[in-house]
Amino acid sequence: MSKFFSDTRLKRQHLLDLAFLNITRLFAFLVFAILAGIVITLLIGSLPAIKTFGLKFLVSSEWNPVTDQFGALVPIAGTLATSIIALLIGIPVSFGIALFITEMSPRWLKRPLGIAVELLAGIPSIIYGMWGLFVFAPAFANIEPWLTEHLGNAALIGPLFQGPPMGIGMLTAGLILAIMVIPFIASVTRDVFEIVPPLLKESAYGLGATTWEVVWHVVLPYTKIGVVGGIMLGLGRALGETMAVTFVIGNAHELSASLLMPGNSISSALANEFTEAVGPLYTSALIELGLILFLITFIVLSLSKLLLMQLAKREGKQS
Repeated sequence: MSKFFSDTRLKRQHLLDLAFLNITRLFAFLVFAILAGIVITLLIGSLPAIKTFGLKFLVSSEWNPVTDQFGALVPIAGTLATSIIALLIGIPVSFGIALFITEMSPRWLKRPLGIAVELLAGIPSIIYGMWGLFVFAPAFANIEPWLTEHLGNAALIGPLFQGPPMGIGMLTAGLILAIMVIPFIASVTRDVFEIVPPLLKESAYGLGATTWEVVWHVVLPYTKIGVVGGIMLGLGRALGETMAVTFVIGNAHELSASLLMPGNSISSALANEFTEAVGPLYTSALIELGLILFLITFIVLSLSKLLLMQLAKREGKQS
């Protein structure tokens, strides 16, 4: 009798395990189904623009709804430029915040600083956009003449800082994006810095290492995979940000070498023009912009994954 109940219980557990496996497998494949559905929808919607413009769509700066002539060069350039500016500013500042909280901050200050960083990450993007338009842009317009005077005639970077001081433009959008991505990168970096075993750092200090040497030779090598992941999270936020960029970038389909001039990004173009798109070709061109943004994000995340895999392989070889 006991053997009968034991066999019945084993069969029931086997069926439950099999059901649990199939349910979790269904959830996993549901992610691929949603992703495939998004790609297929974007492809179908952008087919008229792809057939009409072909690869010329990627290199043309013309955007004229009246004559149905569209090109994605200006939005692509604006998206990449503002994201690069955001990372160039955001990564050093985020590292500084994370290092101060984990290595140099007094104990009583660590929790308030951590909470403040997390609160910044939770602020809606439209609030950043409104603050950027009504507070930051007017103040930055007073700084732009100084940038033009001191950097406008410099070699190589001079053309980047020439133009009228309007306050809004590519550089302003990049700075607002930097403020937005700093909390994300700083939070992830702080969390991975905190998992470094204290014994490793104490051993380095015991050998006479300075705080900077401990950070550079112990903390960063130990946490480099997590740090790269945090940077990629910030880059993904910068690439896809819509409302904050729309407020301050100027929304002009003009290609300029100056970062002080108005420009456009893919997300801001979609936010501004999708509801006003008249005609199938206009709508299809905007959908193709969405497809391009999807591909850019996919390429960036794929490259980051390859980088993480290479870092993991190197760690395995060293060990």
